[in-house]
Amino acid sequence: MVVTVHSLREFFRDSLRETLARQHVEVGGETEQYVVNMLTLFARSEALFETTPDGVRIKPLVVMLGEALEARSPQERCAGLQRLGDVSLFVAGFFAQGFARKLIDIDYHIAMGGRAYGTLSDAVRQSGRPALGPVFGELAAKFQLLVDALNEVSESGYQHSDQDILRLYELWIRTGSRRAERLLSKLGVAPAAGARTSFQH
Repeated sequence: MVVTVHSLREFFRDSLRETLARQHVEVGGETEQYVVNMLTLFARSEALFETTPDGVRIKPLVVMLGEALEARSPQERCAGLQRLGDVSLFVAGFFAQGFARKLIDIDYHIAMGGRAYGTLSDAVRQSGRPALGPVFGELAAKFQLLVDALNEVSESGYQHSDQDILRLYELWIRTGSRRAERLLSKLGVAPAAGARTSFQH
C-alpha cells in the first residue's frame, strides 16, 4: 500500500506520536519535536552521510566520538556529541534489520548514542544556553525506548522471517527491548525470564 504524504515532518510527527502512545512511552513535547526534526533532516541522505577518505558514508561512531573529544572549542565538542547521538538514534531506529549482517551491533549504537546525549546534556546545562539540557537528558534516559519506537515506525508492514525472530530474541537478551519482547510474544515466542541475567556481561 502506498500512502500519500503531504509533509514529511507531519508524517514523522504523527507516526512517532502514535507509536509512543501504543508503546506507553511518554516524552516531553520539546523532545518529541527534536526527534521529529532529526528524522526529517536525516530523510535527506546528504544530511546523514558525509564525504570521507573512503567515500560517501556514515562515519564510524568511534571516529565521531574522537572528533568530538578533540574539538577545539566547547561549541564544536557539543556539535560533535549531538551528531553522534543523532546518528546513533537514527541508525539504530531505522536500520536495525541490517545489524544482523554486521559485526557492530545495535547495542553498541544504543550505548554510544545514549552516552553522547548524556554528556551533551551536562555540557549544555553548564554553558550559557542550557535550554536543550533537559531534552538531551531525556534522550539519554529514554534512548532504548526511542529506538524501539523508531523501529516500529520503520518496520510497519514488515513480515518477520525465522532469522528475524532469532535476531529479535538476541536483541531482547542484549538490550531488554520491550518492543522486541512484545513482537516475540506476537510471533509465539515467550522469552525466558532468566535468559537476560545469564547472558548479560
